[in-house]
Amino acid sequence: MNPTQSTSPAAAPSTAPAVAPPVTHYENFPVASLLCPPHLRPVIAAIYAFARTADDIADEGDALPAERLTDLAAFNADLSAIAEGHAPSPRWADVFVPLQAVLVSHHLPVPLLADLLSAFAQDVEKTRDADGYADRTELLDYCRRSANPVGRLLLHLYGVDGEKALSQSDDICTALQLANFWQDLSVDIPRGRHYLPREDCAAHGACQAELLELRSTPENARLILGVAAWARASMLRGAPLVHRLPGRAGWELRLVVQGGLRILDKVQALKGASLHTRPRLNPWDWCVMLGRALVM
Repeated sequence: MNPTQSTSPAAAPSTAPAVAPPVTHYENFPVASLLCPPHLRPVIAAIYAFARTADDIADEGDALPAERLTDLAAFNADLSAIAEGHAPSPRWADVFVPLQAVLVSHHLPVPLLADLLSAFAQDVEKTRDADGYADRTELLDYCRRSANPVGRLLLHLYGVDGEKALSQSDDICTALQLANFWQDLSVDIPRGRHYLPREDCAAHGACQAELLELRSTPENARLILGVAAWARASMLRGAPLVHRLPGRAGWELRLVVQGGLRILDKVQALKGASLHTRPRLNPWDWCVMLGRALVM
């Protein structure tokens, strides 16, 4: 199916609630916040619940990789079922019943949702195989499926189109994904997730053994500063998109962009120490983000 095509499934009867579960995870950036247009909050919450649940299947708990992949395949089968107008299985009905209503009412491009599941499965496989990413091209392909679909779905909801807008959205979403990687080094590496491209490691003389030990060395610091600068450049390329989105949506995107840039500020200020210290946003950071958003 073409990623730009939309589906219009018929609604299937179900006794599950038609409202997505609330956001319960810590997030650096707004998710269906008060700045989001009120009529779109339930829609965005349904998309978020779908992505968050699938990500948890791939990442949370102590299930074996084979079990995670089996569950993701079942989750994907439910996505296919609701896209074809059928009822989902009872297991994730609280996720798929609201999502099915959104597919009907807003004609969401289902392939973008499927791309997210493909990326989550790839995470499981790479963790299982203790594999990382050879270069930035390979990592960007992962971001194309793990992050960029979210921005494209939001543009679809806001009625914004055109290649330039899509490209800027991809730049922002990729930057947010990369910022999360460099923020979460101290969490991801012990769990067997390696997002620092081997080509970048070699270019900065970073030692794989020292990275796995979460050691802050001059070489590792240069590596992390380099990849943080890469993420920042991507964010700045996409930032002009904030002027294309109308009203509240544009203001929320301003905060999202500034949130990503603020995390990168903190990663870069640590000078490589994010290998063992996870930077987080605090109330003062939100004040800084708001001030910067006002002058974008």
